[in-house]
Amino acid sequence: MPEIKTVLATVPYSGAHLDRLRAAFAPAEFIHLRRDDTEGIAAALERADVAVLAGDLDERSLSAPHLRWVHCDHAGLNKSARPEVFEKGLLVTSSAGRSSPVLAEHVILLMLALAYDFPTFLDAQRRHQWGIPGQDALRGLYGRTVGIVGLGNTGTELAVRAKALGMRVLGYRRQASGPPPGVDRLYSAEGGDTLDELLQQGDFVVLAVPLSDATYHLIGERDLRLMKRSAFLVNMARGAVVDETALIRALYEGWIAGAGLDTFTREPLPPDSPLWDAPHTIITPHVTPQVPDRTGRSLDILCENVRRYRAGEPLLNLLKPEDVYTRG
Repeated sequence: MPEIKTVLATVPYSGAHLDRLRAAFAPAEFIHLRRDDTEGIAAALERADVAVLAGDLDERSLSAPHLRWVHCDHAGLNKSARPEVFEKGLLVTSSAGRSSPVLAEHVILLMLALAYDFPTFLDAQRRHQWGIPGQDALRGLYGRTVGIVGLGNTGTELAVRAKALGMRVLGYRRQASGPPPGVDRLYSAEGGDTLDELLQQGDFVVLAVPLSDATYHLIGERDLRLMKRSAFLVNMARGAVVDETALIRALYEGWIAGAGLDTFTREPLPPDSPLWDAPHTIITPHVTPQVPDRTGRSLDILCENVRRYRAGEPLLNLLKPEDVYTRG
């Protein structure tokens, strides 16, 4: 069984949360430092075999002589998904899944707002105007089709919620195993499927995949042109999963009906980006309300991974070679 001797933690935990983290690693030496304590971190990394980081992997961690496992306390690992990780044999995990229920809610919010043309109604309210042009042609989510690209934590949570709203749910993922709850039709890369059918059938296409070399610009001009002119794109993944230049054209030229965007190639989104004023586009600034006790949910993942690490079992949210991202 792998032994844990020294743990470096830079997460801003305190009180009962910190006590729980410390207890999970006991009897290992536990070093808790602020993430800006450069000298202290450098010294601790000379001894640590496990690190729990508030941010992403960096050169200090990659060159640490004894480090075997790094946990990054956030969801996306694209900034840590470097080839050197696998060359060194370093295990890297994340807290993906801690916020997935509210991320799925965020998608529902954007889909409802787009379907109901809510921004236009809000503008009318501010003008004290009763109704908007075209309101009788609007359709709700019930009976419509959503295509979910990526069936990880957020995608699977979304599938259940979309099904509860009476939607037809299509899903796409790498693995060809059986569909998760709520998914009516599963497409998979392993099964030789492309995204084409999902794109052509979806009234909403939701992106919930990690950013990697394989998913960089996954959605480009061809894909946007395959979508219905009445369909909406929702991006809850990372900005670079979409070719933004093609998306801007799609929105202004009417290839698709609109978009709900929470992530962008450059963040903050530059003030001069055409996306700000794109037709039927709703923008949120890469922020989602928190779940209750998000730190506690991170700790659930971490504590289970400590158990698995010591037992020699596969870790949750483990970075894999196919997740490598070299374009950032």
